[in-house]
Amino acid sequence: MAQTVKDKTPPHDDELEKAALGSLLADNEAIAAAVQVHLRPNDFYSRANNRVYEAVLSLDARGLRPDIQTVVQELKQKGRLDEAGGASYVSSLTTVIPSGANIDYYAQSVKNYSLKRSLLKLASNIAVNAYDESMDAAAALEKIQQQIFELSDTRYSFSSHKIGDVLKEAIVIIENVMKSKNPITGISTSYDKLDQMTSGFQNDEFIVIGARPSVGKTALALNMASNMAFYQKIPIAFFSLEMSEIALVNRLISSEAEVNAQNLRSGFLSSGDFKNIVDSMGIIHEAPFYIVDIPNMEIAKLRTQARKLSAQQGIKIIFIDYLGLIGHDNKYLPRFEQISEISRSLKSLARELHIPVVVLCQLNRDAQFETPTLANLRDSGSIEQDADLVMFLNRPQPKKNKNDKEDKPGPVDRIPTDLIVAKQRNGPTGIINLELVAKYAKFAPLSKSDDN
Repeated sequence: MAQTVKDKTPPHDDELEKAALGSLLADNEAIAAAVQVHLRPNDFYSRANNRVYEAVLSLDARGLRPDIQTVVQELKQKGRLDEAGGASYVSSLTTVIPSGANIDYYAQSVKNYSLKRSLLKLASNIAVNAYDESMDAAAALEKIQQQIFELSDTRYSFSSHKIGDVLKEAIVIIENVMKSKNPITGISTSYDKLDQMTSGFQNDEFIVIGARPSVGKTALALNMASNMAFYQKIPIAFFSLEMSEIALVNRLISSEAEVNAQNLRSGFLSSGDFKNIVDSMGIIHEAPFYIVDIPNMEIAKLRTQARKLSAQQGIKIIFIDYLGLIGHDNKYLPRFEQISEISRSLKSLARELHIPVVVLCQLNRDAQFETPTLANLRDSGSIEQDADLVMFLNRPQPKKNKNDKEDKPGPVDRIPTDLIVAKQRNGPTGIINLELVAKYAKFAPLSKSDDN
């Protein structure tokens, strides 16, 4: 009869575990190699070996030399000598190997078997979670993904680097920038003054673009994203929590073809308009621009989609429209606490995927008639704390003379708008003058004739 997975003994090798411990007891320098592969007591399948390694680490942490006598004494003091197989078992470990020369191989092998056992346990947990009626499928998937990433992390060593070695890498980067004559070390936004100030959007950064409703934060984000995908051929993901994917594409067509958005919606297009649309279709169609259109998306689902797009499509930057529409799996938390956790989660996502994450954010009512500041970020002060770069869109109020006549407001084609860099962790702050070409929902640098 075939043996099932349930009947099999979990993967392990007693002799390799003993060899690893024997190396540690025979050679004090071997401990560094074990720590380098992040070998933990729980990585040993045998309970006795687990206890011996705990004692070795405890002694080393106190600056004492782990050998047969000190390890036995340590186990006695903690009342775990019997669990470790007794003094005779500890003594026998050094007879397994002649020296600690092969500790790298032994430690990595023990770690490898431990990882296999963890994978089996995870597979079992997946089945349990799948049958759990009380757990939402998306929440279960997020939990499982996180566990997989945690397992992946254990494969890599934790190491320190002498500052001189890091300095060499930094100098190479500086030399490459000098040779390229290009000060933009990140992803260009297509706005020259902003690029000069930030050197482009940098990897690992959590970037916030804030504005009051209808000031143009979605338009600005789309302008940046389309330039990156259409002309720089950088794979981008745009999470649209407010607009449908069709509405989003219509905006892109209007902006790229420079066709009045209202005419596009109504169908009143001239032959010239239609030609412009056809001409822009090729650029838009071939662009590595990925739209995620899931309303009321929870942060767990968003992270899952982001990881998937990173792995499968190689996306280099994420845009999210907008923060206030991201849901949280705990509906009972106060909203400001939910936003705080979502903000921290997005910052960690940027670090995890090693890409910029750009998030749009609404400002609170206090910013309605004043120049926005960091205090106006809605729902939570943690956004200000977590963000590496914070920008605000603001329409400055025109100054009026007492003698000016009151004119009825009419349609405005070009709207002066300030892009305020309010916080930059690694660079300057300041104001960049733009203008919104309203009929195309397109931001452009302010005309030189108007830029005082």
